[in-house]
Amino acid sequence: MIVPGRDIADFAPAALASLQAQTESRWQALLVDDGSHDDTAAVFAAAAARDARFQVLRHDESRGLGAARNVALDLVDTPFVGFLDADDELTPRAIETWLATLDESGSDFVAAAYVRSRLIDGAYRPGRVQPWIAAATAPRRLGVTLAEHPDASANIVAWSKLSRATLWERLRFPENVAYEDQVVAQRMYTEARAFDVVPDVAVHWRVRADGTSITQGKAQLPVLHDYLAALLGGIDVLTAAGQSDAVRSRIALILAMDLPSLRTIAAEHPDPAYRAAVEAFEASLRALPEYDAARPNAEFSTALAW
Repeated sequence: MIVPGRDIADFAPAALASLQAQTESRWQALLVDDGSHDDTAAVFAAAAARDARFQVLRHDESRGLGAARNVALDLVDTPFVGFLDADDELTPRAIETWLATLDESGSDFVAAAYVRSRLIDGAYRPGRVQPWIAAATAPRRLGVTLAEHPDASANIVAWSKLSRATLWERLRFPENVAYEDQVVAQRMYTEARAFDVVPDVAVHWRVRADGTSITQGKAQLPVLHDYLAALLGGIDVLTAAGQSDAVRSRIALILAMDLPSLRTIAAEHPDPAYRAAVEAFEASLRALPEYDAARPNAEFSTALAW
């Protein structure tokens, strides 16, 4: 497992404990401290001192999540590779389920469901599997392609999947941008010989109460630019692979789940460049051949959202 983190000392112990609590104990983890200014390095070092399955890498200056993952990928010598952000947590049977699935199917990777974890009454508590993740991961499917299961393209995070390491011989994350996993996820779907999806929840994705997660910074114009570029970049990957059904699925989900919040932020944002960026993004979507066919699905997805 590759476990990158920056300034997450408060959350890393839970992430590392979730690895140690796995029912499948045959794992190794590369912990990448990406130039933290808090006690993240000390937390990682202490874990490695207690458990030889942990190894620590450190960047003196932050290089970003993409670079942190890439550095670790260059050192992987195991047959499988997965990712866990150091402020999230694995469920106890995650690795066991992933490995058993790939052993049964022979596929290049398996994608599982995940849930958000929010601070409620003083503790982070997992929520429900949201509709678009359920559509991507349920029912259990083995040895499928994106043409057979286009809704899988909604699962765009790196850390809900376990892959054969050979898949990463030709894949790396974009660097110096946020939302670096979206384009890579679509390349995984389009380049894999076959993949699996399972409805089992593998990860509790922490939504930090202090709002410091990258995904909570969309009101910042540079983050917005990276976000929109990642969405369009993922669609470009699907288009280049001739996956028009997956493109239609992605547009529908973006219209239902991404654009409403972006429009709300744009309406109140003090910088007119923010609204201009959102409007230009919408124009790019409308220009896609799949746009009109995606709109009815978007309305249905909006009705299901919570």
